[in-house]
Amino acid sequence: MSSSRSRRPEAGWRRPLMLLVRLMLMGIGLGVISGSALKMLAPHVSQGGTGAGASGMPLPDWLNPKLLQGAISTGPQALPSTTRLSGFASSLGRFETKTELTALSQRWQELAASQKDLQVSAFLLLLDDGRYAQLNPDTALPAASSIKTPILLVALELLDAGTLSWNEPLTLTKTTVGGGAGWMASKPIGTRFPTHEVATEMIRVSDNSATNLLIERVGGKEELNARFNALGLSATAVNNWLPDLEGTNTTSARDLARSIALVDTGETLGPRSRDLFREVMGTSRTNRLLPGGLLKGLGGEQGDPDDSLMIKGYRVLNKTGDIGIAYADAGLIELPDGSRAVAAFVVKGPFNDPRSTELIREMAAAMAPVLKPKPPVVRKPPKTGATASTTP
Repeated sequence: MSSSRSRRPEAGWRRPLMLLVRLMLMGIGLGVISGSALKMLAPHVSQGGTGAGASGMPLPDWLNPKLLQGAISTGPQALPSTTRLSGFASSLGRFETKTELTALSQRWQELAASQKDLQVSAFLLLLDDGRYAQLNPDTALPAASSIKTPILLVALELLDAGTLSWNEPLTLTKTTVGGGAGWMASKPIGTRFPTHEVATEMIRVSDNSATNLLIERVGGKEELNARFNALGLSATAVNNWLPDLEGTNTTSARDLARSIALVDTGETLGPRSRDLFREVMGTSRTNRLLPGGLLKGLGGEQGDPDDSLMIKGYRVLNKTGDIGIAYADAGLIELPDGSRAVAAFVVKGPFNDPRSTELIREMAAAMAPVLKPKPPVVRKPPKTGATASTTP
């Protein structure tokens, strides 16, 4: 009995001691495993990798630091959110032709054929589904002031690149003074204008001196033309300072439409510069060609074209050109259902011939049947009365 009682106290303290030793060994083991995992992850994180370790082998999801960080910061909704963003981006459309609107193309051909001594280039593309119409879309014709739209695009590319500031002052020189449209030419040589004012006046009142200031700032004619080529504007070239009354600066309807579509579809420029592009284009005062023609086709010629189109749910951000021997207009068209299209027209003919501008209006009016919005989705009203929930 006495020996039995002497062993019981020993058994009582040995069990907690063994448990403590086991816990210590487990802790050491977990520490070794954790240290090995962190050592494996360290080179991967330092190299900015997202899914492979230092050996190049893919990491399991539970060891992928980017996924772990996303799970912590955004929770389980991170992947659905990314999917939604991708879907939104794809809905912006691309500058890509898919199905020709042959009836409209033929109508344009008939309108142009009735004026045999006029040269015409026309193009329309609905960005959301790729339907298009065309008439000599790649024929290079005098650009007049319509070339100011692609010049604005190139200037905003510099803004995106950080090599141009929106408030950078540009100095008026003898070289950049341009006659004709605008007011900057009346200012003394040496006057400085912020870039945002120069870009805006180039579009708002088609200021030729403002245009020359931007041509000089982006690096001159050769640099500008090289950038046009890189953007796929093969018929667009600046060969002379504005106003270029001889018509040596050229473009085509497809190029003008493309220069606008590349911005609106997100294929060039960042979000802030795209906003600036739209804001500046929206200041243009001349609206009697493309906007006026579209309004006529939609069955209304009353009042100001911009205001009247807005009442119908349309908006046109456009820029015209006029040097007497050539007229042009190109713009982004927003439809009441939120879809968008780009359209451009260039006509060359006798000096100050009213048939040139009238032809642009007639071709713009002919677009109206294909620029009708989709019918709205009809939502069923919620049930009321006896069938409705009576839960207090």
